[in-house]
Amino acid sequence: MKFKVTNQQHISKNCLVCGIENPFGLKTKFYELENKEVVAYFTPHTYLQSYPGILHGGISATILDETIGRAIMAHYGQDKFGMTIELNVKYKKPVPLDVELKVVGRITLDKGRIFEGTGELILPDGEVAVSATGRYMKRDVNQIVENDFIEDEWFESDGKERDEIDV
Repeated sequence: MKFKVTNQQHISKNCLVCGIENPFGLKTKFYELENKEVVAYFTPHTYLQSYPGILHGGISATILDETIGRAIMAHYGQDKFGMTIELNVKYKKPVPLDVELKVVGRITLDKGRIFEGTGELILPDGEVAVSATGRYMKRDVNQIVENDFIEDEWFESDGKERDEIDV
């Protein structure tokens, strides 16, 4: 099902997941959809390998954790973030390297300071390779980082524009 993109989320310089200046980073771009889900796109490279040609499971967990944690922004704006309390990951299929992958995250329960969410890492053929559920503490970005970070390292993504995303 196709959904309209309503916003492209901020990224940073050095984050492992979204940092554009991190030489080992995933350089992920995040999009908010009209249904309040967040979709991330990234292409894992060989230096993130586990078994030959396969993405390391810890990186799959990392991208799911980040995407679910960012889903709160689709509800409260760029100044909110989720800090992980608990993450449960299920590995279903090997994740290949050097192809663009999609990750979808959503909020399933929002209870004041705590929220819960789910997410899936989706292969190019549409199959779910990895899924996760998590619990997060809702935080203002200002509570997590110094003001210099917001001014110097938290900025709009210049990634590929997408008007609609098939989920």
